[in-house]
Amino acid sequence: MKLATVGMVQTLTRRVDKLPMPDVLFVDEAHHALANSYRRIIDNFPNAIKLLFTATPYRMSGQGFEEVADDLIVGKSVNWLIDHGNLAPVDYYAPKQIDSRLLKTKRTGEFTESSIAKAVKPKIYGNAVKNYQLLAKGMQAIAYTYNVSSAEKLAEAFNNAGITAKAVSGKTPRKERDDIIEKYRDGKIQIVTNAELFTEGLDLPNVDCVIMLRPTQSLSLFLQFGMRAMNPRKGKTAIIIDHVGNVERFGLPTDDRMWTLNGSEKSKRQQKGEVIKSVTVCSQCFATFYRKGNICPFCGAELVTDKKIEVVENAKLEKISSKRKELAQKIIDDHAVMNISDKTPGELTTMTELRAYAKLHGYKKGWIYYQAKNKGLIRH
Repeated sequence: MKLATVGMVQTLTRRVDKLPMPDVLFVDEAHHALANSYRRIIDNFPNAIKLLFTATPYRMSGQGFEEVADDLIVGKSVNWLIDHGNLAPVDYYAPKQIDSRLLKTKRTGEFTESSIAKAVKPKIYGNAVKNYQLLAKGMQAIAYTYNVSSAEKLAEAFNNAGITAKAVSGKTPRKERDDIIEKYRDGKIQIVTNAELFTEGLDLPNVDCVIMLRPTQSLSLFLQFGMRAMNPRKGKTAIIIDHVGNVERFGLPTDDRMWTLNGSEKSKRQQKGEVIKSVTVCSQCFATFYRKGNICPFCGAELVTDKKIEVVENAKLEKISSKRKELAQKIIDDHAVMNISDKTPGELTTMTELRAYAKLHGYKKGWIYYQAKNKGLIRH
């Protein structure tokens, strides 16, 4: 009987000269196959049939996979998998909390940690908690942050709001990390905030919500983030809350993508998430979708006309229930309050901001009227 050898890349790399010659070599997470550790194993067995598996055949460098593969077989699309019950449908919200103009890239193409730290303001942690409570209250969630400190600050913000949360990172001792994961699986922990973990090789079927506080230039990482919440369960709709504008770079996780073995400039642009249709983010409820009309399908708000967006077909909109409208209005009001909490009356520029400021400070409606009139927001 022929046996199989199973091992981590790091382990097999050290033992590669002692391994028996395989007939077939299976490589998981094969988007890493061009890394030196993977190549050492692959190149050591030139006569073996090689089958490489990955959800994202993409590298940030734009380098192709021709050196390690002869052909690319693309599986079913994400939307097909959703339609057939293999993945959960997803609602994507993008209440962006950072100034992307502050983000700088390093040689690898990823954003520098120092520039992310400048773009991420302290209020993002409290806002992330409030948006979770509005959009995904009660769901178990994984939050992706950009370093250990941000993971700890976010966990602290959730705990202060009475929501059980733990922070984990590569610095968390293995025993403590395993204990946190076990308690999360058992439902004893509501939120796990993490830095540089939970992207590959971990099965967490009870994740229903993903919270993004880490901007990235990596399509692979973005899809690993977002699809972590899409494990199927009857009646489930996953929630993704993107506070850092990743959807602006990559589109939605459900997009059909042009995967290729080639590393051409064209494939670089395609794989970095350029999509044919523009993603629309509703300015009222922050739902994210591909536009098919002038009404937000989530909250019913009228969308601002954008000449760059081509309306593919006239959407037949279903009547939005009063409960959904109430939720949408609560999202609008609460988000407005968050955004004006550190402003002065002179910095307020819209009726929504004036109403939120009045609500926050207990002012009467007359104050809103006179402020709006002085700012030219009311013409009569």
